[in-house]
Amino acid sequence: MKYLLPIALVACGGSKPKPPPSRPDQPAEAPHAVRVPVEDTEPDDGVEVVASHGHMDPAVVDAGISPYKNDLEDCFTGQAGNRRWLGGKVTLRWDVLKNGEVKRVMISESDLGAWPIEKCLLEVARKATFGKPIGGKADFTIPLEFAARGPFIDWQDDQIKKALGTQLQKLAPCARVKGAPYGVTITVYVGPRGIPQSVGFASARSVIDDAWADCAEKAALAWRLTDPKGIIAKLAIKYR
Repeated sequence: MKYLLPIALVACGGSKPKPPPSRPDQPAEAPHAVRVPVEDTEPDDGVEVVASHGHMDPAVVDAGISPYKNDLEDCFTGQAGNRRWLGGKVTLRWDVLKNGEVKRVMISESDLGAWPIEKCLLEVARKATFGKPIGGKADFTIPLEFAARGPFIDWQDDQIKKALGTQLQKLAPCARVKGAPYGVTITVYVGPRGIPQSVGFASARSVIDDAWADCAEKAALAWRLTDPKGIIAKLAIKYR
């Protein structure tokens, strides 16, 4: 079963640059925005509460998340700084036991490409508490949108393969810090001289441990990739 949760987050402050071009399947957003639709009963957007044995009452989820909306917003607005090219979608997922205890919180999807911000979102999300699911344990997701305020280019598969080479092998030592998660999407922004500017992680298959991600971020920021020549390039790769 699927539900919509009425909650909204909108970032404020800053100038009003032109928003990035909208994609066919994504309406244009206001610049610098964190968005979870409000008071909408249409089935095409919003928080998705997915039944897994049981299901969550959207009002219960709303009550658990609402106290932290500003904190979630501040994770981005407080750390994006002058990186105007930084933006993307982050999907937070909660697994809730039948007694209402949160079993785990994870970033199941993200193309934001900024681990410090993603880590902050996780820390805030872990504070939320909820009532009992209906009918047994359940899970639900909340998508957050952060709009980039400046230009970047998306590298395609052939460009990524050429630029990356054997760099992923440099993440191997991080498994000694903490076992590496599976099915990780790594998003990287590449700047002048091929130097990574920001790195982020997501996985729908396993929880990404903070210690592993801290190590992997440090390793990835030391990569040297193809120089995008005067603009920021964004790439996404699968790891393990």
